[in-house]
Amino acid sequence: MRHRDSGQVGPMIQRPSRALALVMLSLVGLWLAFAISINWGPSSAQAGSIELFRLVVGNTPLVSNGQVWRLLTAPLLHDPRGVNHVLATVIGLFFLAPALETAWGPARLLRFLAGSVVFAYAVQWGLDALLPNAVGERLVPEHIWYGSLPALEAVAIAFALNMRSSNVLLFFVLPVGGRGLLIATIGISLAMVVVNAIGPSGAIAPFAGMLAGWLFGGGTPTPLRRWWLKWRLGRLESEVTVERRRRMAAAKGRFEVLPGGLDGRGKNRDLH
Repeated sequence: MRHRDSGQVGPMIQRPSRALALVMLSLVGLWLAFAISINWGPSSAQAGSIELFRLVVGNTPLVSNGQVWRLLTAPLLHDPRGVNHVLATVIGLFFLAPALETAWGPARLLRFLAGSVVFAYAVQWGLDALLPNAVGERLVPEHIWYGSLPALEAVAIAFALNMRSSNVLLFFVLPVGGRGLLIATIGISLAMVVVNAIGPSGAIAPFAGMLAGWLFGGGTPTPLRRWWLKWRLGRLESEVTVERRRRMAAAKGRFEVLPGGLDGRGKNRDLH
């Protein structure tokens, strides 16, 4: 996918920052290390690499048993016996993420990527643990999940919502705008589920990644921040109301009854 501003004649490719480039290189480097050791290493290295890979991939039953670090390590891994899994993620990040990085800054983009993918896998883990085993097995094969695809889905949604005036060359051929990218992102993920082409990331995490893209990156302020600000405003208004009532009660307590008044015959008692 490539994108260009509506006023550009040809495709415009923004260069990733050092931080984003480091993220992409780390993903490729880690994939390459596992791919070489598992596919071409000696028997002992293969066995050790496979065991290490199994130790850090997402695993719903093991996460439920307390191995929560898998939520953090699973997004860093990609299929060591294939290229498409890591290639699609890195290419998508290369063409879409720099525009968000320019608008947000590297720090926010990195927080967005990390938060989105952990959120997506946390949602998938929770649903997989709650669903009947037969259903969970279909949506999350073997209850194992890994890869950065949910982060890419989040980036695509955030890009579509924030860069509405930009055109994207989908599959390097089809020019689509923000709405088109939004529809294509959702439609392709739905099609993959329909044809049962569920990748290593599972069937739930990509859609949870889209939700994260909307919650954490869908406009300024984001929906999540708008909700937080509304909740915070409500809390402040409640505190102001409580304080106002407290002060009114305290003010009433300061009134004193002064001696005097009229007796039963209508004469002032203090004059007698």
